[in-house]
Amino acid sequence: MNPRVYRMVRHLSTAIVLVFAGITASAQAAGDPANGAALATTCMGCHGIDGYRNGYPSYRVPKLGGQKADYIVIALQAYRAGTRPHPTMRAQAASLSDQDMQDVAAFFASQGEPRTGDAAAGGPGKEKAAVCVACHGEAGISSAAMWPNLAGQHRDYLEQALARYRDKARQDPVMQGQVAALTDEDVRQLAAYFSAQPGLFTTHPKH
Repeated sequence: MNPRVYRMVRHLSTAIVLVFAGITASAQAAGDPANGAALATTCMGCHGIDGYRNGYPSYRVPKLGGQKADYIVIALQAYRAGTRPHPTMRAQAASLSDQDMQDVAAFFASQGEPRTGDAAAGGPGKEKAAVCVACHGEAGISSAAMWPNLAGQHRDYLEQALARYRDKARQDPVMQGQVAALTDEDVRQLAAYFSAQPGLFTTHPKH
């Protein structure tokens, strides 16, 4: 990595950790995966089906297998607060207490670590991902509990998420700052790169 970019990434990483210190403190309490499995029955109606699509706009709902538990809690809190706009997810999150969220996150985290394998070729997406590395890891596997793994996530979901940060529909000052200058082609290349890496998987209901 270019030394100048590396220094920028290191400084960005430190700043981000400080900004979110308060949030992550609330996301570290232990959850009960057994209770989370019961609560997650509704979640499985979408997230437990391979390739299940959001109605409008149309994109595949995110894979949760191999995702960070703390990040799942942070995401649910954002849906409940309305800083992530999604009517169905906001309604689901509104029905959950803070402990419920911990339990649901613990259940999904208990399904296993991200899948491993040979990293996909880089290309222009890898070059554009230099700033993403500080939080999400070079191949999309984050080293910090509060940042999501991106490796293996559905390409169209990643495109949708980046676009919503860029147009500020998702209210996150850090991500908004990072994606503000991205073109539509940049978004497509980043999503293609991270989605091609081994990592996240669909968690299926247990019968």
